Amino acid sequence: MSKINYDLTKIKGIVFDVDGVLSPSTIPLGPDGTPNRMVNIKDGYALQLAIKHGYKIAIITGADSEAIKKRFNALGITDVYLKASMKVPVLKKWMEKEGLSPEDIAYVGDDIPDYEAMQSVGLSICPSDAAIDIKGIATYISKMRGGEGIGRDVLEQIMRVNGDWMTTEKAFGW
Repeated sequence: MSKINYDLTKIKGIVFDVDGVLSPSTIPLGPDGTPNRMVNIKDGYALQLAIKHGYKIAIITGADSEAIKKRFNALGITDVYLKASMKVPVLKKWMEKEGLSPEDIAYVGDDIPDYEAMQSVGLSICPSDAAIDIKGIATYISKMRGGEGIGRDVLEQIMRVNGDWMTTEKAFGW
């Protein structure tokens, strides 16, 4: 049973921000000033499994990091949009490319740059440590903090409702 108050059988695509969602809000800087993001392995497992089951996954981030692109490409996510200072135009272009309507989409964001994009989809989700304005518009506020498993939380609930969680051999490998 899902904790999300939305018909999850409608969800065909899930969009994630990175900083504050799939990585913690606090990011250590390398000696050259480059952010060294951390990722959650359980999020990674759920992301690659969702791809195997045919869910459309996109990463839309304002960050400019080839490491981000490499990480998510390795999980099978080909739609990784970097340097997206305005997220709605990127989101709309992705939805058009994939043939998805707003009610088919869940968007997971945590801060003001995600605000308009979250209002442009059927299901808006945020981590427990999201900005107060984002919590005010989110359909579902996860118990998980950014970088601590929100991707897994969201994807597992969607996939369970749709009968895609631990139901085939796809679940037991990378």
